[in-house]
Amino acid sequence: MKTAPIHPEHHRRLPARRIALSALALAIASVAVHAEQSDSPAGHRFYPGFLVVSRSVYDNLSSTVRVGEVLPPNCASTKGGCGASTGALVDGTYPYVWNNDLYDGSFGITSRILLDQITPAGALVSTLEVPNGLQNGSGHDQLVTSFSSKSELGLHLSTDHRYLTFMGYVAPVDTLDVSNSNTPGAIDPTNPVGEAVYRAVARMDRDGHFRFTETNAYSGNNGRSAILNDRDGNDVFYTAGNAGNGANPQPNGVILGAGAQFIAPSDQHEAQQNPGTPTPVGSFSVTELGAKADKIGKDDNFRGMAVYHNVLYFTKGSGGNGVNTVYFLDTTGSACPNGVGVPSPNATLPTTPLAYDPATLQTSGLPSNMCILAGFPSTPNKTATQLSYPFGLWFADANTLYVADEGDGYAGGADLYTHAAAQTTAGLQKWIYNAGTKTWALAYTLQAGLNLGTQYTVPGYPMGYNSATGLPWAPATDGLRNLTGRVENDGTVTIWAITSTVSGNGDTGADPNKLVAIRDVLKNASAAGAAQQKFVTLRSAGFAEVLRGVSFTPGTDVDRRAR
Repeated sequence: MKTAPIHPEHHRRLPARRIALSALALAIASVAVHAEQSDSPAGHRFYPGFLVVSRSVYDNLSSTVRVGEVLPPNCASTKGGCGASTGALVDGTYPYVWNNDLYDGSFGITSRILLDQITPAGALVSTLEVPNGLQNGSGHDQLVTSFSSKSELGLHLSTDHRYLTFMGYVAPVDTLDVSNSNTPGAIDPTNPVGEAVYRAVARMDRDGHFRFTETNAYSGNNGRSAILNDRDGNDVFYTAGNAGNGANPQPNGVILGAGAQFIAPSDQHEAQQNPGTPTPVGSFSVTELGAKADKIGKDDNFRGMAVYHNVLYFTKGSGGNGVNTVYFLDTTGSACPNGVGVPSPNATLPTTPLAYDPATLQTSGLPSNMCILAGFPSTPNKTATQLSYPFGLWFADANTLYVADEGDGYAGGADLYTHAAAQTTAGLQKWIYNAGTKTWALAYTLQAGLNLGTQYTVPGYPMGYNSATGLPWAPATDGLRNLTGRVENDGTVTIWAITSTVSGNGDTGADPNKLVAIRDVLKNASAAGAAQQKFVTLRSAGFAEVLRGVSFTPGTDVDRRAR
């Protein structure tokens, strides 16, 4: 653990019109009071009113990958095989190592997770490193992420705001291709990655104490977000992610471990845990919309998630199956008979997993108990003429929903920057609910200050062109991923969000990205009224670093309106 105090020259402030002065005052006062306590024997203290950003750092060891070594690991032992290439193109040196993704579609390297506590204005207060095998005296429990899996490490407060939760892998640092590995209890022999690794949910309290719960969910892919329901005597994780990295049909364990999961927390150490069959909490199929069925399990490729007014929401923004849109889980069974609707006012959060018939799992998949939120896109990706790419979502109130759109990630030619700049829906979308029609409508998309498609420099990053792709190394912002927000006393909202990128890197998820913030007038419903709003950059990832999630600290009560 390392703690970095705030220095005046490092305290980058948002302009007064962009963030409430009261929030800045709270941040400064809190630092003054608590700075000396951050290394207390009780643990690493997180203080209400501050933010937490998840960050990962690649070790940058050339020896991690050997030129010519066959990837994925142990692929020869799988039915998926090793492909036709002769081996890894480059060694483990950053950022060139990610050109191996052009040869190995499952390529990734596990890396450390760091949690940066910052003020609302972006000044660093302290950093906590999540337990991993490289730490002295870290014990036996560990959790890592996959560099450069860009959809990972979403951060969320529990429903009672006492804990921070996220997902990762139970594996050593610098392990190859873990993000597409099987889980030990859900082996797909056609997955070319010949290794098995548990995914796990991390729960952290305000003193920086961790508990990890292993799961066999998300075999072949990754868990992306987790929310702990710890209100009213409940104790259950809801998680979002994707599963599958093999052929069709997929094994039952892969189908059951996709999408939205229901996971009971464990109080045992990782070595003592024995996770069973994955237990889904929700599922969606395009057949609800009258469309032809997709590959079973692939409509449930979820990314962002949120809980609001006892309803669980998810987003899907990638993959060729399903619908890229915003969903909700219908616990009443009556909110959307045709796959589209709005939650019932009598909705409750799920307290049991989704029931299913094992005999029909391979032919019909899971029962559908999820719906597209009315007004959001409802055309299946296979027939849609225009796609959206929703990621994080945050409710300012019952009638205002902010959705981060990460952009389409286009990197197919020399026009990648002009293409990114021309996007109209990438950025921060503001949706407003019409109670009369019971539908949501897009009011406007905030982009000013994001500088979509504008190249920026990263100290130490290569200049010029990547010879493997023929495109520039320099990253540019493509949109937004995870986000959080707060309603201020003056009727405005402040949104903090993590940027996505495009570049000529072999894997754009490895590009150093940014934490940005913007202020919007809550009641405003027109693009003209939002013309003066502009994003500002609060933090920028450095060489071999990426930013992933953002949340308020445990113990922060910013959402009493949602209760």
